[in-house]
Amino acid sequence: MALPSPSYTVTLRVEVPASQRATSTVVGAVADAGAAVTAVDIAHSTHEGLVVDVTCDAVDGDHSDRIVATLDALPGVRVLKVSDSTFLMHLGGKIEVSTKAPIKNRRDLSRAYTPGVARVCEAIARRPEDARHLTIKRNTVAVVTDGTAVLGLGDIGPAAALPVMEGKAALFKEFGGVDAWPVCLDTTDTEEIIRTVKALAPVYGGVNLEDIAAPRCFEIEARLRAELDIPVFHDDQHGTAIVVLAALINALKVVDKKLPEVRIVVSGVGAAGNAIIRLLKAQGAQHVVAFGRSGALRAGSLSGDPHRDWIAQHTNAEDFAGSLAEGLHGADVFIGVSAGNLLTGADIAGMADDAVVLALANPTPEVDPAAASETAAVVATGRSDYPNQINNVLAFPGLFRGLLDTGAKEITTEMLRVAAVAIAEVVGEDELNSAFIIPGVFDPRVAEAVADAVRSVSGK
Repeated sequence: MALPSPSYTVTLRVEVPASQRATSTVVGAVADAGAAVTAVDIAHSTHEGLVVDVTCDAVDGDHSDRIVATLDALPGVRVLKVSDSTFLMHLGGKIEVSTKAPIKNRRDLSRAYTPGVARVCEAIARRPEDARHLTIKRNTVAVVTDGTAVLGLGDIGPAAALPVMEGKAALFKEFGGVDAWPVCLDTTDTEEIIRTVKALAPVYGGVNLEDIAAPRCFEIEARLRAELDIPVFHDDQHGTAIVVLAALINALKVVDKKLPEVRIVVSGVGAAGNAIIRLLKAQGAQHVVAFGRSGALRAGSLSGDPHRDWIAQHTNAEDFAGSLAEGLHGADVFIGVSAGNLLTGADIAGMADDAVVLALANPTPEVDPAAASETAAVVATGRSDYPNQINNVLAFPGLFRGLLDTGAKEITTEMLRVAAVAIAEVVGEDELNSAFIIPGVFDPRVAEAVADAVRSVSGK
């Protein structure tokens, strides 16, 4: 059952009679309607009545509407206004540009802009590599999307994707000190996206590809990596893979199993699934079976898609051909990056003893976490309202911090691998348990640990 969430925090401005009982009745009605009341404030008072602000977390938009209807039905009560905190946060956008150098007089102006700036331009023209030191390039990342695979929303277009890209930029800054900027492209043409990003590249020290649908995302990333001299990172692939590997490293410590020995079932062979499997293999996983919509990928049934065919050729050594539920029988680890409600608690019960379940489909996991927890030893999801949240913010800020600090020109598998190990090691042996296999997203140690790990293998 869905629970109230801060994503749906609303403040209800309500007119009530001037009595303690009336205010209590309103608060009780909101709570009885299933909301989590977080604050009650008196906005205005007269002899005849009160205006009360009741702030609460709802389950979703429809739930908010039902709460309003419940209050309007109370005698002497009238809802005057409903304010949605999430929309209020987004008014005018979530990020801005600020200056680092003061411009308060003519001397400042002549250095920051004309005529003094011409000297810096000429220096860069003579030595283009100096742009990393004399401009924003050394600490700036482009967050690029075409809006075709946004969160759980799908193809909603570049304008509707902008709030997500702004949020990504805000996370870069807050957690990694990286200046990132949304670049939402009004095209889904692979060649045009590649050409546009290449044309914009002189401004940036790195490119973060975001929410671009598979399989185009694979070609776009590969081409840009080959044709640019700055690191290009598709977070939906590699950010997810880093955090999944980090979580699995610690989960296997909890259950006292070894990665090369465990049987792993992966549901989902798109961008995230592909990257997860490749990184698991790089870390030493030996026994992996991957499932797409049509069943297990097998070396004898190649599709012509090079990414799916790579998975088929490097997994499923036993040539298993059954269903996902059948493939889970006796497995040690389930990793889901596919769709909600594919499995039941009974399916999880058929796994090996001390099973690990990482059900990451959002907002609805592949299996109900409560049902999975009845038999699995460790359960993780992509949600913030359950323990062990697999969240990419643990990876990309620190990763880019390390890349930018060293002036790296590319991203290697070893960088991804050591980033995952660094995240896992933030959780000390004295902290590790089945409900805490991954650091919290606000743990200040994470980004610097990842940055240090990346710097250590960057070759500089």
